[in-house]
Amino acid sequence: MPIPWLTVLQAVPWGEVIRNAPKVAEGARTLWNKAAGPATSVPPGPASAAPPTLAQLQDRLQASEAAVSGLQVQMQSATQLIKELADQNTQLVRAVEAQRRQLRWLAGVAVLLVVLVLAVGVRWLAG
Repeated sequence: MPIPWLTVLQAVPWGEVIRNAPKVAEGARTLWNKAAGPATSVPPGPASAAPPTLAQLQDRLQASEAAVSGLQVQMQSATQLIKELADQNTQLVRAVEAQRRQLRWLAGVAVLLVVLVLAVGVRWLAG
Protein backbone atom coordinates (compact mmCIF):
# COMPACT_ATOMS: atom_id res chain seq x y z
CA MET A 1 0.00 0.00 0.00
CA PRO A 2 1.58 3.32 -1.01
CA ILE A 3 2.19 5.96 1.63
CA PRO A 4 -0.07 8.98 1.21
CA TRP A 5 2.48 11.70 0.57
CA LEU A 6 0.29 14.49 1.85
CA THR A 7 0.08 12.76 5.23
CA VAL A 8 3.84 12.28 5.29
CA LEU A 9 4.48 15.91 4.37
CA GLN A 10 2.04 17.10 7.02
CA ALA A 11 3.81 14.99 9.65
CA VAL A 12 7.13 16.78 9.03
CA PRO A 13 7.67 19.66 11.47
CA TRP A 14 8.55 22.15 8.71
CA GLY A 15 8.98 25.02 11.12
CA GLU A 16 11.76 23.15 12.92
CA VAL A 17 13.30 21.99 9.66
CA ILE A 18 13.41 25.57 8.39
CA ARG A 19 14.81 26.90 11.67
CA ASN A 20 17.53 24.23 11.76
CA ALA A 21 18.57 24.37 8.09
CA PRO A 22 21.00 27.29 8.61
CA LYS A 23 22.53 25.48 11.60
CA VAL A 24 23.10 22.37 9.48
CA ALA A 25 24.69 24.42 6.70
CA GLU A 26 26.91 26.28 9.17
CA GLY A 27 27.96 23.01 10.83
CA ALA A 28 28.92 21.61 7.44
CA ARG A 29 30.94 24.75 6.66
CA THR A 30 32.72 24.49 10.00
CA LEU A 31 33.51 20.84 9.35
CA TRP A 32 34.80 21.73 5.88
CA ASN A 33 37.04 24.48 7.28
CA LYS A 34 38.48 22.14 9.91
CA ALA A 35 39.11 19.40 7.36
CA ALA A 36 40.82 21.80 4.98
CA GLY A 37 43.23 22.89 7.74
CA PRO A 38 46.79 21.64 8.28
CA ALA A 39 47.50 17.96 8.95
CA THR A 40 47.85 16.75 12.53
CA SER A 41 50.74 14.60 13.74
CA VAL A 42 50.58 10.82 13.28
CA PRO A 43 50.65 8.78 16.50
CA PRO A 44 53.54 6.28 16.73
CA GLY A 45 52.94 2.64 15.83
CA PRO A 46 52.98 -0.20 18.35
CA ALA A 47 56.33 -0.91 19.99
CA SER A 48 58.01 -4.26 19.20
CA ALA A 49 60.47 -6.27 21.34
CA ALA A 50 63.53 -5.35 19.23
CA PRO A 51 64.27 -1.71 18.44
CA PRO A 52 63.57 -0.95 14.78
CA THR A 53 66.35 -0.02 12.43
CA LEU A 54 66.62 3.38 10.81
CA ALA A 55 65.47 1.95 7.47
CA GLN A 56 62.41 0.37 9.13
CA LEU A 57 61.56 3.65 10.81
CA GLN A 58 61.89 5.52 7.52
CA ASP A 59 59.65 2.96 5.80
CA ARG A 60 57.07 3.25 8.56
CA LEU A 61 57.24 7.02 8.38
CA GLN A 62 56.70 7.04 4.63
CA ALA A 63 53.81 4.58 4.96
CA SER A 64 52.25 6.69 7.71
CA GLU A 65 52.63 9.86 5.67
CA ALA A 66 51.03 8.19 2.67
CA ALA A 67 48.17 6.90 4.82
CA VAL A 68 47.61 10.29 6.41
CA SER A 69 47.67 11.97 3.03
CA GLY A 70 45.12 9.50 1.67
CA LEU A 71 42.91 9.96 4.72
CA GLN A 72 43.08 13.73 4.35
CA VAL A 73 41.94 13.47 0.73
CA GLN A 74 39.07 11.19 1.75
CA MET A 75 38.09 13.45 4.63
CA GLN A 76 38.14 16.55 2.43
CA SER A 77 36.03 14.78 -0.18
CA ALA A 78 33.56 13.61 2.46
CA THR A 79 33.29 17.02 4.11
CA GLN A 80 32.88 18.69 0.72
CA LEU A 81 30.03 16.29 0.01
CA ILE A 82 28.47 17.01 3.40
CA LYS A 83 28.76 20.75 2.76
CA GLU A 84 27.13 20.41 -0.65
CA LEU A 85 24.36 18.26 0.80
CA ALA A 86 23.73 20.75 3.59
CA ASP A 87 23.58 23.60 1.07
CA GLN A 88 21.20 21.59 -1.10
CA ASN A 89 19.10 20.81 1.95
CA THR A 90 18.87 24.51 2.74
CA GLN A 91 17.79 25.27 -0.82
CA LEU A 92 15.27 22.43 -0.73
CA VAL A 93 13.78 23.64 2.53
CA ARG A 94 13.46 27.16 1.13
CA ALA A 95 11.77 25.84 -2.01
CA VAL A 96 9.36 23.67 -0.01
CA GLU A 97 8.53 26.61 2.24
CA ALA A 98 7.85 28.81 -0.80
CA GLN A 99 5.61 26.12 -2.27
CA ARG A 100 3.82 25.72 1.05
CA ARG A 101 3.08 29.46 1.10
CA GLN A 102 1.94 29.33 -2.51
CA LEU A 103 -0.32 26.35 -1.76
CA ARG A 104 -1.92 28.21 1.14
CA TRP A 105 -2.49 31.21 -1.11
CA LEU A 106 -4.05 29.00 -3.80
CA ALA A 107 -6.23 27.29 -1.20
CA GLY A 108 -7.44 30.70 -0.05
CA VAL A 109 -8.24 31.68 -3.63
CA ALA A 110 -10.06 28.37 -4.15
CA VAL A 111 -12.15 28.91 -1.01
CA LEU A 112 -12.96 32.45 -2.16
CA LEU A 113 -14.01 31.15 -5.58
CA VAL A 114 -16.21 28.46 -4.00
CA VAL A 115 -17.90 31.08 -1.82
CA LEU A 116 -18.36 33.31 -4.87
CA VAL A 117 -19.83 30.47 -6.95
CA LEU A 118 -22.20 29.51 -4.13
CA ALA A 119 -23.30 33.10 -3.70
CA VAL A 120 -23.95 33.49 -7.43
CA GLY A 121 -25.69 30.10 -7.52
CA VAL A 122 -27.98 30.99 -4.63
CA ARG A 123 -28.90 34.30 -6.30
CA TRP A 124 -29.54 32.54 -9.59
CA LEU A 125 -31.76 29.91 -7.98
CA ALA A 126 -33.64 32.53 -5.96
CA GLY A 127 -34.10 34.83 -8.92
